[in-house]
Amino acid sequence: MNTTTPNTRVLRVFAVSTALFLAVAQLFAAGKQDFTLVNATDVEIHEVYVSPHESKDWEEDILGRDTLPAGAEVHITFDRTETAALWDLKVVDKDGNSIEWEKFDLLKISKLTLHYKDGRAWADVE
Repeated sequence: MNTTTPNTRVLRVFAVSTALFLAVAQLFAAGKQDFTLVNATDVEIHEVYVSPHESKDWEEDILGRDTLPAGAEVHITFDRTETAALWDLKVVDKDGNSIEWEKFDLLKISKLTLHYKDGRAWADVE
């Protein structure tokens, strides 16, 4: 015996449709430049700045009060209306030492892994 009324079925269909709509909307809200930053150095990163290559300043530290320990990663998101492709990256450790990279095409990068060894810094991109 089926105890589901037509109104209950409509409500269930509506709830499922709403959930699907919200999931799809959230997917499209992500910026095309979103990427994961991986700290594969042996140093805890205290500040991270990501600015369009054409920018004259570094904007704000995206970590805020947080840090990025060695071996950890953070997902960096952009507003979906952002159009810049080339971005510069600056990281700073607890002693104020900094390293900068220029012209990452974040429209083509989903993961950026930072390395530092023997006084040499580099980044692998995926």
